[in-house]
Amino acid sequence: MDHDDAGAPHTVEAFYERLRHDGHGLPKRLRQCADYVAAHPDKVAVSTVAELAEAADVPPSAFMRFCQELGFSGFSHMQKLFREEYTQKWPNYATRLTKLRDSGNDTPAALLAEFAEAGRNSIENLARTVDAALLDEAVAILAQARTIHLVGNRRAFPVASYLAYSFEKMGIPAILHSGVGNLKLDHLLARGDAMIAISFAPYASDTVELAEEAERRGVGIVALTDLPTSPLARLDAVRLFVPEIDVGAFRSLSAALTLAMAVSVAVGAHRRRHKNGK
Repeated sequence: MDHDDAGAPHTVEAFYERLRHDGHGLPKRLRQCADYVAAHPDKVAVSTVAELAEAADVPPSAFMRFCQELGFSGFSHMQKLFREEYTQKWPNYATRLTKLRDSGNDTPAALLAEFAEAGRNSIENLARTVDAALLDEAVAILAQARTIHLVGNRRAFPVASYLAYSFEKMGIPAILHSGVGNLKLDHLLARGDAMIAISFAPYASDTVELAEEAERRGVGIVALTDLPTSPLARLDAVRLFVPEIDVGAFRSLSAALTLAMAVSVAVGAHRRRHKNGK
């Protein structure tokens, strides 16, 4: 893609919007850069291009090319944007976790402390960054649906199964597409229904495929995902992005489950108000 004429994004939000529209068309190495920047904006503000390239597992030249593809004159141009908008918004939680890991203290008590801290920070980030208007839109779509379809495989499965449990307890028609027994329920997708599709990097292909099928059938979609470059972000969906702080190579689901809980309870309250004519 070529954005020389369009110029560089002037805000981080515009940067993410450009990634959402065009990121899937980037070559593999540049896509790695896009995914890393979207997941770690705080590190863009304080790291060198060599450090970011190493973390994204690409050569520095690929990272420079990525900056230019997004319309920036170079890395320092892009970094200036992130420094201006994120220095005050994103505390460097990762630094504290890195120090704990580097100390080699991997006792159960130390790991519990790390995961507890990561979960707390993830939830605080969610509360600061969630788009209230999009959250309202998502709840409205789900509350008006005849049936809510739930899909989230692999790491996202606990979130999808919690939503199924929550909706069942509130008497809200919902179907969990779990793939158990290799049973396919695609035929149940119908206009007037809604879907909550949940997937985080590395994305589950069967989740994405079912969400794409739902889009083709005119089903309203609410996507819970992590990055603007997520394949779910390319759908015609209400996109709710979920930040999760990692501990080593492991990511908790603290923020995702918190968001799922809020969404399910809000949908139940919305339907109850409508039923009571209020």
